[in-house]
This record gives sequence, structure tokens and C-alpha cells, in this order.
Amino acid sequence: MGKVFKLALMGTAIALFAWGCSKEKPETDPQPKTAEAPADSSLNLDALIADTLSADSLARLEAERLEAERARLEEMINRIMLEDVYFDYDRSDLTENAKRLLAQVAEILVNETRFIVTVEGHTDARGTEDYNISLGARRSSVVREFLIAYGVDGSRLMSVSYGKERPKVLGSDESAYSKNRRAHFRVSIANND
Repeated sequence: MGKVFKLALMGTAIALFAWGCSKEKPETDPQPKTAEAPADSSLNLDALIADTLSADSLARLEAERLEAERARLEEMINRIMLEDVYFDYDRSDLTENAKRLLAQVAEILVNETRFIVTVEGHTDARGTEDYNISLGARRSSVVREFLIAYGVDGSRLMSVSYGKERPKVLGSDESAYSKNRRAHFRVSIANND
């Protein structure tokens, strides 16, 4: 048994020796070698990193710019759509207050040519349906004509009359009637693609 044990020990020693010899020795050169890379590869890598960071930064900046532009347009549209042009009873001529408001709306529309506007004419509940449709049409037309005279391209302005069909305020007193005698704006953005 002693011989078998000695042979096994010798076999193990030989196997360990062979295994140790097969491992690569660490290099003594402090600079690691790269696989046949050109001398300026670090510059290419730096440029690639800079380009990637620039592309990411540019994409982020562009997204921020688009969001700011969207918010600006939304704010302008809301400013226009929140304001109504009010009319006196059974009238379609513009009051001085209406003209001041329309001048502000026209300034926005002259400067932002992507906006398409529908001017809706509305009336109070008094009168026949036909008469109110006609009165609403005169109201929306006078608003449209004012905006065109101010310099807004007429092809961007549509007018429609709803007469008494779409009241802003329900009721059958002067307070409700006065809120329903109006021209209202609907704004969309033209798709210039």
C-alpha cells in the first residue's frame, strides 16, 4: 500500500506542476497591450463618448425646447379661447370693449400663423331659431372681418353660427342672456407637414 500511496502522490505532484506551468505569467510591462489598435484609438473613443454625450444633450435640449414651445402655444390658445366677444341685445356691431379684445387676439394671430380659428356666433334664447342663426352668423362675420382688417389671413378664419343652440349660461334673465350674446373662438394648430 505504501507504493500505491507514493505513486498517487507523485501523480498528483506532476499534475499540479503541469497545471501551474500552463498558466500565463503576469506581464512585467505596466502598460497593458491592446489588440492591434491604432495609435489614436483613445482619441476616437473620446470623440465617440463626446459625440454620444453631445447627442444625448442635444436630444434633451431639443425635447425641452419643444415642451416650452408647446406650453407657449397652449397658453396663447387658452388666452384666446377664454375670452368671448360680447354683444348688446339684438345687435351685431362691435362695442369698444370688443374691439380692444379683438386687437389683442389679432396680435396673437398675426404673430402665430399656425393658428386656425373658428369664430362661433351665439345668441340668447329669445327670438326664433332662424332669426338667431342669422344673428349669430352676423356676429361671427363681424368678428372675422375685424381680424382680417387687422392683418390676419382670412384663409385661417372660419365662422359658424350656433344661434341659441349652445348657451354659455342657462337661465332666462338678463344676466344669463348677456353671457350668451357672444362670439367664441375655437383654435387649432395647422399641420404644416
